[in-house]
Amino acid sequence: MNTLKKFELMEKIVRELEDLQNSQQAIIQKIGKIEVDNIELSDKRLEKDLPDMHQRVADNLDTITGILEYFATKTDTFADKNNIDALKEQDAIDQVTH
Repeated sequence: MNTLKKFELMEKIVRELEDLQNSQQAIIQKIGKIEVDNIELSDKRLEKDLPDMHQRVADNLDTITGILEYFATKTDTFADKNNIDALKEQDAIDQVTH
């Protein structure tokens, strides 16, 4: 895999991790809304299970955030080390001339 393709794949993974992070945040918000609604309803099963679900999703979010920060930094470092901007410019030139 050439350097530019590798960088593009790394960028794609960063975007997917960001999407995953946003999805986990949305799940936490939905669980919170259900917990609030259940204050009036007082369903015992929901009272028992929702806090555990909330914690597990929050733990997953923490893990995803850590991975995202690590991989975004790795991607930026890769871009700097391999002069990705120049490679993109050369690739654009090559596309026009071929």
